[in-house]
Amino acid sequence: MWFAKLPLFGVVAQSITDGPGFRFTLFTQGCPHGCQGCHNPESWDRLGGTDYTLEEIVEEFEKNSFVDGVTFSGGEPFLHPKELTFLARYFKEKGKNIICYTGYLYEDLLRLEIPEIKEFLKEIDLLIDGPFILEKKDLSLSFRGSSNQRLLPLTEKGEALFREIQDR
Repeated sequence: MWFAKLPLFGVVAQSITDGPGFRFTLFTQGCPHGCQGCHNPESWDRLGGTDYTLEEIVEEFEKNSFVDGVTFSGGEPFLHPKELTFLARYFKEKGKNIICYTGYLYEDLLRLEIPEIKEFLKEIDLLIDGPFILEKKDLSLSFRGSSNQRLLPLTEKGEALFREIQDR
């Protein structure tokens, strides 16, 4: 699995805008949602971006081991559940929390009955779901772009992240 490829729109080694604390953020390539007002429309094309091996991603992460957690954003991370599950497990072994953004609703992901998606969901501490809706854009929200997007804690670490965000 180490040499599997993951298409990325970008990597931010030390982000403070993709969740609480310092975060290592992966922006996956490919997105079916096409949200009006998206700040990463270049990430929509499934054939775009740059392919990284999972080993290359881990090497980049290891250069920034002081980060508090890892965020998967996009594009749409759920287009790459197998690769991201592998990475999430690795990052969690290193004691990092996992946040994932998705344009899908949590309930819709559960209904898909795709084993790789269910495995990926097990590794996510805090899921931020729902498409960006320009008419519901709200700059006062922490780590969300529009008021329809939800913060969904999926683990105890996710509950702690949720409380930290709510206390802002």
